[in-house]
Amino acid sequence: MKNANDRQRTFLLMTIPVLILFFAFNTLPLIKGVIYSFTNFRGYGSYNYVGLRNYIDLFQDARVGKSYLFTIKMAIAATIVTNVISLVLALGLNSKIKFKSTLRGLYFVPNILGALVVGYIFNYFFTYIVPALFHTSSILASTTWAWVAIVIVCAWQAIAMNTIIYISGLQTVPEDVYEAGSIDGATGWAQFKHLTFPLIIPFFSINMVLSVKNFLMVFDQIMALTKGGPAQSTESISFLIYNNGMSGGQFGFQSANAVLFFVIIVAFSVAQLTFTGKKEEQL
Repeated sequence: MKNANDRQRTFLLMTIPVLILFFAFNTLPLIKGVIYSFTNFRGYGSYNYVGLRNYIDLFQDARVGKSYLFTIKMAIAATIVTNVISLVLALGLNSKIKFKSTLRGLYFVPNILGALVVGYIFNYFFTYIVPALFHTSSILASTTWAWVAIVIVCAWQAIAMNTIIYISGLQTVPEDVYEAGSIDGATGWAQFKHLTFPLIIPFFSINMVLSVKNFLMVFDQIMALTKGGPAQSTESISFLIYNNGMSGGQFGFQSANAVLFFVIIVAFSVAQLTFTGKKEEQL
């Protein structure tokens, strides 16, 4: 009995400090942000409560609407590109090839580098090297194509982690499944469609949820590549919240934007998990 009490006390002593830190640096700022969203706080000085006015103004602000459209478009495109390439790479790196352990390490390098560092490197690449090679203007200066550069950079760095997750999923597929499938004549695309992919759907779900969440919150790449330009065409929600909230005197308004953004991310994640969960049940 004494040993059981000692164990419970030990677990509590391990858990309580973590809970305190989590509350202090996560929950408390979230609560304060929600409170500020109902005020006209500018980030300094006094403020007054304005009720739902900030939330009403959000739906009437064209700049906010444009940032949501850009962010969702970019997140969807980057998610598709990242997961298609990651799955192809995972299939290759999981096969019986030489130096696959070394190749896995090399493909994971982009994930180790900081997003800002990668962004500034690609900024130089898109601004000087590509125009010099193809005698064109920088893609970052185009309101039509600048978002493509952001998708490329985001996908290039995210592919590494997604590939590792897919490899983990592929290694859980028993060899007996492939042997049984080959007897029934399942090879190539048919084998992947009917055997491999259904068995790695949980890993596909994880990658899809994480990809959408991370790309919706894109910030570092935009800061390094375009700073929301040209003409605010690549202004993501996170960048808008930071830029106008911290230095634009819209702390209360952008707090409301952050709350709405949080709800949207949760809604996306729940919808994805519900959809993929139903697919898993069907299998």
